[in-house]
Amino acid sequence: MKKGNWKTYAFWIILSEAVGSLAGFLTQEGVKLFNATAAQPPLSPPEWVFPVVWGILYALMGVSAARIAMTQTRPGLNLFIVQLVVNFFWSLIFFNASAYGFAVLWLALLWWLVLLMILAFRRADPLAAWLQIPYLLWLTFALYLNVGVWMLNR
Repeated sequence: MKKGNWKTYAFWIILSEAVGSLAGFLTQEGVKLFNATAAQPPLSPPEWVFPVVWGILYALMGVSAARIAMTQTRPGLNLFIVQLVVNFFWSLIFFNASAYGFAVLWLALLWWLVLLMILAFRRADPLAAWLQIPYLLWLTFALYLNVGVWMLNR
């Protein structure tokens, strides 16, 4: 790592983790209500898995974004910011509004944005793109869970 690059990494990791933490904070009550009342599909992991996985994914997102920021690739960073905003609002839509059907569409949009981001990152920094693959895989699993919740709780 070049001198001064740690600040770039710190900024993007903290930004990513802060967005996830804020979403978690704002949806605490909705998550409790969801876990107590909503029917969940097969393969639903235990509650403790979600903050662990998301913490790791947000860190990977931050590292990846930092690498792209250091390449001065604007379109990739723009996609990163847009997907981060869409990611933030999914939690509010799903847990606080209990709008499971709309959350499926929102999550599909997020999945598409992350795929576009990975493709943009790949051109500038292949490692940055690879660091996003676990995120896309988790979103694929989340889409399955979201569709299942929607179908079971209509």
